[in-house]
Amino acid sequence: MLYVKLHANGFMIYPPYPMTKSPSVEKRIILDLCGGTGSWSQPYKEAGYDVRVITLPAHDIRLFQTPTISIYGVLAAPPCTMFSYARTKAKKPRNLWEGMEIVQSCLRIIWELQYKPVSDTAKYTRLKFWALENPNGLLKHFLGKPAFEFNPYDFGDQYQKHTHLWGWFNKPVKKPVELDTGLKKLHLTNRQPPPKFDLLKTKDIHGEFYGKYDRQTRRAITPAGFAKAFHEANK
Repeated sequence: MLYVKLHANGFMIYPPYPMTKSPSVEKRIILDLCGGTGSWSQPYKEAGYDVRVITLPAHDIRLFQTPTISIYGVLAAPPCTMFSYARTKAKKPRNLWEGMEIVQSCLRIIWELQYKPVSDTAKYTRLKFWALENPNGLLKHFLGKPAFEFNPYDFGDQYQKHTHLWGWFNKPVKKPVELDTGLKKLHLTNRQPPPKFDLLKTKDIHGEFYGKYDRQTRRAITPAGFAKAFHEANK
């Protein structure tokens, strides 16, 4: 029998769909954990997916209960504050335990969504894909070598921010930009790469959209070019 029920955390519970046949786009639920502005999941939202951005202040990921509905994919971007190499003048001492508490909460949700097997003989789990993102920093010493590395300029944004991805996903196709300075594509030259994020003016990135947020929030926003490429590779 089919039924719909309102769950305590606000999710609607539907009969689980068989992963052997993908549901229609509007029924594909994407969890965007620690999603902030929702920039990583924005291409999914624009394509008609049911996107749930789980982020402060509405949700504390450490207290968030894993949904009992069928989830199609998970994006996770825990704060990099405690793992960052740039943390050299912070007033608060580096606390890796505090940083890993958020990472563990993201992984807990991802794992719990996959514990119930599709069948005893299935060679895949219930999630179509999952990915956890963080800038190059100390997190790799906890999670190991990343499955994928990129800079924003690999996907059309003219600045650099070395970023790591861990997880189970199809790798997006890199298409390094040709710089406004007239340099050739970066993988064909040894000359100066694009500036780092901190050297960019707000208007040079995404104009008014970036202007709505403070520097720390802008720095955490997923590059639009990468977000689109990731969606294209993982539908």
